[in-house]
Amino acid sequence: MWGAGRGSGGDDPVVAVGFADGPQAGPAWAAAAGEREDASGGPPGGRPGPGAGIAALSLPYQVVAAVSLAVVGMFACVHLAMAFLHAAPSNTLTKQHGKAVDDWVFPEFEQNWKLFAPNPLQQNIAVHARAEVVDGDGGRRTTGWIDLSGDDGEAIRGNLLPSHVNQNELRRGWDFYVNSHTNDNRPNGLRGQLSERYIRRIAMLRLEAHHLGGRIERIQLRSATQGVEAPVWSDEKTDTRPYYRVLPWWTVTAADLPGGVSGGRTEAGQ
Repeated sequence: MWGAGRGSGGDDPVVAVGFADGPQAGPAWAAAAGEREDASGGPPGGRPGPGAGIAALSLPYQVVAAVSLAVVGMFACVHLAMAFLHAAPSNTLTKQHGKAVDDWVFPEFEQNWKLFAPNPLQQNIAVHARAEVVDGDGGRRTTGWIDLSGDDGEAIRGNLLPSHVNQNELRRGWDFYVNSHTNDNRPNGLRGQLSERYIRRIAMLRLEAHHLGGRIERIQLRSATQGVEAPVWSDEKTDTRPYYRVLPWWTVTAADLPGGVSGGRTEAGQ
C-alpha cells in the first residue's frame, strides 16, 4: 500500500509505508536471530560452528574422545617402536626384549628387505602337491599336480584386504623347509624334522579344500622355480624355463591335520 507525501497537496515524493528517513531496517525475524547469535557467541540454535572440534561436545563425550585419541596415539607409538627395533641392528634393547618384539611383529607386521637391494627376488617359486587317494571301493589313484601357490595367488588378486595366511604361510613354510635341508632333501639339523611336519600340515590343509574324492594316504610336494623375464628395454638374457625340486612321498598321519582325522588317516573334504 502506498500513501501520500508529507505535503497537503500531494506535491512531495511518495515514500513506502514502513521505511524510515534513515538507513533501511531489516525484517524483525532477522534482527531477533542476530540478537540470539550475538548473545550466544555462535550460530543460532545452539549448533556448533565449523571447526568447533571436541570443544563442541558435551563433557562425557569430550572425555571419551580424549581417551580414545590417547589410546590410538599410544598404540601408534608402540607399533612404530617395535617395528624400528625389529628392523634395526642388534642392540641392547633387542637382546633383552627380542622375544617381546618378535611376538608383536610376527606374523602380521613382518619386515624384510627382499624388495630392495642388495638381493631383490628375481625368481617365481611355486609349490605344487599331489596325493595318493583311496576311494570308497578301495581303489588307489594318484592325482595330478595341484598348484598350491596358484590357489594363494587367486585368493589375493582383487582383494583389498588379503589374508596374511594366503600371502605368506606357504611361502615361509617352504623357505623353512629348504633352509633346513640339503639339496638331496636330508635334514641338516634339529629343525629339519620340524619343517617337514610343518610343510606337510600346510599342504594337507590346502588339499582338503580340493575334495579329492577319497582318503589321502600319501602326499608329495615339489617346487617350480622360474626366472623373472627381463624387461623389454633390457639386453639381459634370462632363462625362464621352470626347474623342479621334487620331494619324496610322505605317508599321511593323524598329526598332519588336526581335526577331520579318521582311523589315523585324513579324509579330504570332510
